[in-house]
Amino acid sequence: MKKWNLVIDVAKCHDCNNCFLSCKDEYVGNDFPPFSVAQPNHGHRWMNIMRKERGQYPKVDVAYLPIPCMHCDDAPCIKKSKDGAVYKRDDGIVIIDPEKAKGQKDILATCPYGAIWWNEEKAVPQKCTLCAHLLDEGWKEPRCVQACPTGALRVIYAEDFEMQKIIESENLEVYQPQYKTRPRVYYKNLYRYATCFIAGSVAIRDTDECAEGATVSLIKGSKKTIAEAVTNNYGDFKFDGFDEDGGAYSLDISYKDRPKKIIELELKTSVNVGTILL
Repeated sequence: MKKWNLVIDVAKCHDCNNCFLSCKDEYVGNDFPPFSVAQPNHGHRWMNIMRKERGQYPKVDVAYLPIPCMHCDDAPCIKKSKDGAVYKRDDGIVIIDPEKAKGQKDILATCPYGAIWWNEEKAVPQKCTLCAHLLDEGWKEPRCVQACPTGALRVIYAEDFEMQKIIESENLEVYQPQYKTRPRVYYKNLYRYATCFIAGSVAIRDTDECAEGATVSLIKGSKKTIAEAVTNNYGDFKFDGFDEDGGAYSLDISYKDRPKKIIELELKTSVNVGTILL
């Protein structure tokens, strides 16, 4: 049968917090049995937006990563809850039963994404329900998706085989795949948050002008060229999508009749190598 999936485009998220605020608007002061009791005014972030700055001035970028409940197919919270307090619906949505889950604070520690919150007043664990009460009424999307002004959030209601085709065609990824929870939240452009880059500029030593059209080869270790870039009209280049603590790399820069230059570096986090003079 068809199941709900949430897709988040990291490149389109501007940290406006409309998703967070719309969630508050929907759930604070409102009970939606049997899916949830009212969310507290403060403390809960059912859509929690993480922030990461990469690089060094002036080669810096910032990415935002919205993290809701991942509605995992192999959810640890379901396995470790008591009396069926957490369950997965046939349409893929994971629900914490607010009655059965009362007093089960240990459910919070089961989520590797930190997406479950404790309601002290009601003594119940809570999280994103993907607005199951609205979807059951015929809504096509939850409040967070409806409120997103940039299209960073979207839901897909599809058979698993259909979703797999979308995952492959759009290069979607799950966050923290090592947890092996099989999430139904997928990310596009996740590299903007989860990986690091190598960037810099090339200029002519004699004139201090930008070296537009210089070829920069990225070499892994001592031999293998893994990527090439051509500098833009500002002399800038950038390689992205590398694991942190990636080891030794070198940059081989060539430009017209200028002698080649090689820059050695140890990649630990995103790095701006500065201006390379030829």
